[in-house]
Amino acid sequence: MGALSVLPVFFSLKNKQVLVAGGSDAAAWKAELLAASGAEVHIYADTLDPVFSGLIEAGSPSGRFVHHQRPWGLDVFATRALAICDAENNGEAKAFFCASRAAGVPVNVIDNPPFCEFQFGSIVNRSPVVIGISTNGVAPILGQAIRRRIETLLPQKLAGWAKLAGDVRQVVLEKLAPGPQRRVFWERFTDWAFSGREALDGSQDASDLVERTALAQGARQGSVTLVGAGPGSADDLTIKAVRALQGADVILFDDLVADDVLELARREAKRMLVGKRGGRESCRQEDINDLMVDLARKGKNVVRLKSGDPMIFGRAGEEIQRLRDESIPVSVVSGVTSAAAMAATLGVSLTHRDHAQSVRFVTGHSRHGDLPETVDWTGLTDPATTVIFYMGGRMAGRISARLIEDGRSASTPVVVMSGIGRQGERRWAGCLADLEAGMSEIDPLGTGDPVLIGVGEVFVGLAARSDRHNHAGEDGCVTAKALG
Repeated sequence: MGALSVLPVFFSLKNKQVLVAGGSDAAAWKAELLAASGAEVHIYADTLDPVFSGLIEAGSPSGRFVHHQRPWGLDVFATRALAICDAENNGEAKAFFCASRAAGVPVNVIDNPPFCEFQFGSIVNRSPVVIGISTNGVAPILGQAIRRRIETLLPQKLAGWAKLAGDVRQVVLEKLAPGPQRRVFWERFTDWAFSGREALDGSQDASDLVERTALAQGARQGSVTLVGAGPGSADDLTIKAVRALQGADVILFDDLVADDVLELARREAKRMLVGKRGGRESCRQEDINDLMVDLARKGKNVVRLKSGDPMIFGRAGEEIQRLRDESIPVSVVSGVTSAAAMAATLGVSLTHRDHAQSVRFVTGHSRHGDLPETVDWTGLTDPATTVIFYMGGRMAGRISARLIEDGRSASTPVVVMSGIGRQGERRWAGCLADLEAGMSEIDPLGTGDPVLIGVGEVFVGLAARSDRHNHAGEDGCVTAKALG
């Protein structure tokens, strides 16, 4: 194990006496925290701030407050488990620190690290689940930011499930065999705890839960969750997606899914690449379907992790139908689709009321590798419609020609983006007439990396904003060079 700046411990204060010196708001906050932990808090101060007075009057649901209307002295440290002081100056801080040390009582002088033997840190409270976060006093704002991130991941109802876990533990020991049987129960219990539902109430309900689980274990069936990973960065994941990754036994992921997204999965989960890329050797959809069915029948919780949103050009319909045909439970967790990420990155509203009253998402090619003929191409020429082509890189020239042929203006603004939200993001902006040339700038080697093509008046002026070296063509079309 690497070096630890502090030792994280969880110390019971129930029915223990704690000393708080000072009557300030800061001292009140520490006193409230200590009493919430079950301590008997002895406060030494001539006067109390109104906040502190109100706290003492209201009382604590777990501990209690005792106010001594006098300053602290050497006689107040005996029998105390902890000592906290809001000192008025360094002289008082040093005196309190030395007195606490002499009495053998751990000491904390508020906001004065040289006179602290312990820190409070930031707390996420789902008691009996309590999470403490320490930066060893050097970055409290960072600690608060970490706490906020954890808060978003833990449902409020987790507290009830954690309490139930304590109530049901003895029943599990008595009725379930050690090893796989108990492990299966606790895995299911954890899934329920993160499901958002209310915890069961009462020991009889808990006992029935164990009985039902024991009877069902012989026929345990897995499930499949289709999860959208967003366009790239793990920051774009939804909380629900993170929870699904944390509960997965197996993750079948596309090769466009970023590594930092996979890092959020539970350590024990098996990761299997099933990437599908146009124009490249890749897994057949039928093989992916068979693999999901096989794993679920073996009792695995499977996450099918897809770039963007699984319900937007993600073959989700085919996968859901196959799983339903096999009577395998399937659910979907939405993700940020690439078009939305592109709009956010560019700062462009796809339905800006001055330019567009509708937006259409269109596949850039058919299953046969040609332009999709079932698309209403004439409808795509409406100047009040923003059109986003997915997977249209290899068809860029033909898309441009078809739209112009069917009536869309050759000077219609266009943007092409590759690697949206990733370190290697590239973009080109110009006119519909120059789309094929722009595509060659985005992908000069013809690698066929996925791109998004946006067509519409909402992108007007984007080229001018993108590059100071723009030039105007003979048709008045402004073109920006590809930017890495």
